[in-house]
Amino acid sequence: MKEKKLPLLDRPFRLATTSFIYPDHILPNVRKIGAWFDEIELLVFESQPKEVLPSRTEVRELGQLAQDLDLSYNIHLPTDISLTDPSGTQRAKAVDTLTGVMELFASLTPTTFTLHLPMDRGVATREDLAAWENRAKKGLELLVPRLADPGLISLETLWYAPACLQPLVEEFDLSLCIDAGHHFKYGHDLKTTFGAYADRIPVVHLHGVDFSGPTPKDHTRLDRLPDELFHLTTDLLSTYEGTVSLEVFNLENLNRSLAKLSRVFCNIPTLDA
Repeated sequence: MKEKKLPLLDRPFRLATTSFIYPDHILPNVRKIGAWFDEIELLVFESQPKEVLPSRTEVRELGQLAQDLDLSYNIHLPTDISLTDPSGTQRAKAVDTLTGVMELFASLTPTTFTLHLPMDRGVATREDLAAWENRAKKGLELLVPRLADPGLISLETLWYAPACLQPLVEEFDLSLCIDAGHHFKYGHDLKTTFGAYADRIPVVHLHGVDFSGPTPKDHTRLDRLPDELFHLTTDLLSTYEGTVSLEVFNLENLNRSLAKLSRVFCNIPTLDA
């Protein structure tokens, strides 16, 4: 029996992908892919050496491209520093680094700045978790007073339970970046997280997870995701009006992911090779 084709849904969300689809720097990637998307996730995973960051001239060119292509940006903040470091000195350095990066990109008026709060895999007890939360609070207590709008920071769901972030989101008036692929890889309930954070979700990271091997592999093409998880995700996205960023890192994974989305939603592009 042939699978029944359902009518395509209007896409309510803004569609994005990363600034590393081609093995090149941020600016050449935006030039190549920006015309197909509403938004680009600028990947700023590294803060050192300073040369890895775009220059102010390049940021101005990104701003011009945004005008020319009717494009917005969100910024993935560096992951080589940590607001949850056991060392207060290192947490303070992380704050300086984060605020410097945010100031560099401020002229682009990003929709959000996505932030990791790392947790050691050895955290196993309530005491361990309380110590991590205390370090996170101390880091955010240094960072948030420097921000004009704390809600521009979206804490990303990582390997640990998304509920660990809820007290921090509420206390510091932050936002949440839901990484759907992380939810599936680590066994968290995506629907519960969507419900818990409601209007505090400016961006969703979407990517496939390959469960065929002994260890699930994420950030792959969306057609690797089991059908039941894909349908759960698209049901949630059918009423979501924020940004959905296909968080993949090459052209094949991107186009295969776009093709999968195009089975559900209208107005999904395909990039030229």
